[in-house]
Amino acid sequence: RVAAAPPHAARGSHDVCAKGSPRQPRCVAQVVDHGASDPTPLVTTSPYGASPALIDRIYGFPTSATAGAGATIGIVDAFDNPTIQADLNTFDTTFNLPCNACLTKVNQTGGTSYPASYPDWALEISLDVQWAHAIAPGAHILLVEANSANWNDLLVAEDYAKAHASYISNSWSSGEFPGEQNYDSTFSASGVSFFFATGDNGLGANYPATSPNVVAVGGTTLNDMGLPTYWETAWSSGGGGCSAYETATAAQKAFASYAQVGCNGARATPDVALDANPVSGVSVYDSTPDAGSSGWFQVGGTSASTPMWAARSAVAGGVMNSARIYGSSPPPFRDITAGNNGAPALVGYDLATGRGSWNDLPAPPTVPAPSGTGITN
Repeated sequence: RVAAAPPHAARGSHDVCAKGSPRQPRCVAQVVDHGASDPTPLVTTSPYGASPALIDRIYGFPTSATAGAGATIGIVDAFDNPTIQADLNTFDTTFNLPCNACLTKVNQTGGTSYPASYPDWALEISLDVQWAHAIAPGAHILLVEANSANWNDLLVAEDYAKAHASYISNSWSSGEFPGEQNYDSTFSASGVSFFFATGDNGLGANYPATSPNVVAVGGTTLNDMGLPTYWETAWSSGGGGCSAYETATAAQKAFASYAQVGCNGARATPDVALDANPVSGVSVYDSTPDAGSSGWFQVGGTSASTPMWAARSAVAGGVMNSARIYGSSPPPFRDITAGNNGAPALVGYDLATGRGSWNDLPAPPTVPAPSGTGITN
């Protein structure tokens, strides 16, 4: 049903995709609902979540309509969203974003015989496509729809995406499992950057985010959004932790504050983070009905932070990987030092937000120290 958005404090949220087997991949979006007494998605006739302009302002992201031009961002999801082009058109019209044939949709092998539609994954697809486009409006979006949320189909879709895109966003994960390393080679291709959500269950590592070949994207909370006094903290449900099976890359292991998290040579996640708390979530338009409703949703989860990180990397250019994130020329980070996900946010690297969120805002002006003579006001 369509309703007016209630006061911020009255809202709850729930997982978009139902939990299955711990080793079964699933999308990791969370949608705002009516509250504890009515946990159905809150759907409205106009956007009530964060807008692209607000996210750009908070992080200082480029606002040019051509940001990301020349890059292709791959989005790998399961099942079909039959309304994705129309929904993107509505999103762009609402937020005054350009889209000149900016979206291509294919099945897992590049064809146009699409899989069955599944409303929960359709909302995930709308989130991924719209927010990759919002951050990099000049980039081309390649949506690759796997036949199902099974490993075999998702990995086939990943193979197609990495052959046709340079930045690949994946807002799905599963629990870790023995032998996961056998899949790591799928997430490796010359010149291609892979991004995976770390999940929305707090401390505890998930795969493929633990693969050393990918950028693991965690979550933050934006407090007092829209006010000059906003601040950013670790999201309590953002995924992270030490892998039980994967080893840290040389670059991560050598990073000065890696040792403080106690992973002892194991792959640590996340690497980076961005807004993911559904309470500070983003506006998404979806007309493939979920729970009988279509319209504007407010969506979060590391499903939101992942496409935004992939898109901002596409705007920056170059390969985004462990060597860059932990090396001598990393992206500009905002170190998140408050909050926790079961592990505390710390100065430097931590298991709640990794190195922090992408921050393009200029540094605050340096205030000269008093000279020691005269009167200082």
